[in-house]
Amino acid sequence: MCLAIPVRIMEKKDDETAIVELSGVRHHVSLALVDDVAVGDYVIVHVGYALSKLDPAEAEATLTMMRAAGLTEEASTAQTAERQP
Repeated sequence: MCLAIPVRIMEKKDDETAIVELSGVRHHVSLALVDDVAVGDYVIVHVGYALSKLDPAEAEATLTMMRAAGLTEEASTAQTAERQP
């Protein structure tokens, strides 16, 4: 089973890469498969690639359900780290 997760773009490194954040943890992801994304946008990420842009309300609803199910930590309790693929 695969899981694609909604994350917010925090910083664009260039047209092909960005830093995203989920529960206080930042990751480098590829933007090679999506067009027209900006800082603040939500994208669906799977195995280090942003697959599509996501409506902000839909992203927040999904993240709320994931937190309620215990699948993500609150940003205030997560350790802040930056990981590269």
